[in-house]
Amino acid sequence: MEFTTGQIRALEVYKEAWALMKPEFWPIFGIVIVGMLVGSVVPIVIMGPMMIGVFYCLLEKVDGRPASFDRLFKGFDQFGAGLTIALMIMLPIFAFIFLVYIPMIMMTIYGQRLSQEQLLPLIGGFLLVELLLAVVMTLLHSLLVFAFPLIADRRMGGFAAAKLSAHAAWANKGGIAGLFGVGILVVLAGYMLLCVGVYLALPVIMMATTVAYRKVFPHSEQNLIVSPPPPDAYLGL
Repeated sequence: MEFTTGQIRALEVYKEAWALMKPEFWPIFGIVIVGMLVGSVVPIVIMGPMMIGVFYCLLEKVDGRPASFDRLFKGFDQFGAGLTIALMIMLPIFAFIFLVYIPMIMMTIYGQRLSQEQLLPLIGGFLLVELLLAVVMTLLHSLLVFAFPLIADRRMGGFAAAKLSAHAAWANKGGIAGLFGVGILVVLAGYMLLCVGVYLALPVIMMATTVAYRKVFPHSEQNLIVSPPPPDAYLGL
């Protein structure tokens, strides 16, 4: 079996993630925020490789090594794989936004020509369609939750990482649902801190995702991210 099941317990994952990152919170905060800011310079195209780089750094911490900026741009070594996953995630979002605006435009154009009896069912239909699309997008993003970490950890191609992530996430759907649920609570708590706390919440959520990934895809010699030895490692030999 390429992955484990039943290992994700959302609250425990978040507690473990916080315990790991607490001693190095600000460096990890910097890695995540810089990665996302740089990735947003050219949306989709750069975001994929930068997210891989972020997970390179976070996996270092989860696997017992200090998190550092050194690997943040390492994701460009797998540029094509990162771009593939970014397209899978972002294109449905753009399609959803486009489909949301269509009803608004139609209601603006035809709303005054329709009676209340005609307008209410139309609005209800639009809302139902948008709700279904939102559910589909949430499911899609949940299935791809491990795609970027897989590329960082196992040097997988984009489609292979997406396929394996989907299998693993579906096999652990209860744990993934709990992980997303706690993540929503963390974001809401961030919004309560005058919205600034959202930026503090993002590194916690991403670290929790990395911890959950390592529970589903245990550490092994085959997928070990090897850090080079320090320059003075062999001075005594």
